[in-house]
Amino acid sequence: MNIELRHLRYFIAVAEELHFGHAAARLNISQPPLSQQIQILEQQIGAKLLARTNRSVSLTPAGRQFLADSRQILSQVDDAVSRAARLHQGETGDLRIGFTSSAPFITAVSDTLSSFRQRYPDVHIQTREINTREQIAPLNEGKLDLGLMRNTLLPDTLAWQVILREPLLAMIHRDHPLAAKPGVSLAELAREPFVFFDPHVGTGLYDDILGLLRRYHLTPLITQEVGEAMTIIGLVAAGLGVSILPASFRRVQLKEMRWVPILETDAVSEMWLVWAKHHEQGTAAQRFRQQLISAVNA
Repeated sequence: MNIELRHLRYFIAVAEELHFGHAAARLNISQPPLSQQIQILEQQIGAKLLARTNRSVSLTPAGRQFLADSRQILSQVDDAVSRAARLHQGETGDLRIGFTSSAPFITAVSDTLSSFRQRYPDVHIQTREINTREQIAPLNEGKLDLGLMRNTLLPDTLAWQVILREPLLAMIHRDHPLAAKPGVSLAELAREPFVFFDPHVGTGLYDDILGLLRRYHLTPLITQEVGEAMTIIGLVAAGLGVSILPASFRRVQLKEMRWVPILETDAVSEMWLVWAKHHEQGTAAQRFRQQLISAVNA
């Protein structure tokens, strides 16, 4: 059996017009080839689809059934073409993004997520909060399309682009003498009880901030180790010590705590947009990447 989609279209035209001449004009072909193709179709099926007389054309019971099925088949084909085209154009499908806990606090990131969802409502955005080091494996395995992480050592299989370079800020309880200063040095912070990340959590900020302190030959007295940045903020607000976080967290304002600038000019942290080199990136991921970079550079 070698039935083609054009045979279905030919048959539907004849079945709807019930006139070979009118159907041929509708299809923009001549009548003899159309009659020949319908005969071939009937031979392929092994059933008479049309009852023909010199004056009329009508559908047989088999023809009525085949008309309904042909319309459904062509509709499914049109739907498949549309879905494939929309997926290729980035209007549907899944977009899987990993991000560190600080990423949603970056205005460009939150604005891009919101505008992308409004512009492409049929793209299913799957966000997964995951620490910097823990994003590397799923990016390499193709389980994540994009990752938002703090600067860290990456394998050659991953590509990255800086989307934000922001200052690090000191977090100090409002009643602490350092909270009243216009700026504090790293040395002053290192002398205080320090609330920081557990080294086993895998956050890029652990290496980032401790590396900064080491450059100045400073080793903070870490008295509290926790897994989340929001826990650090809460403990500082409770007066259990001081800490350092990127400026994007400043959107969290607690009356018990002050955000104070750090005097050292190299007290900065970078947020990276990361993707795998060896996985073909879908259109939705490419568009999100371009949109985020445009928002950062605006």
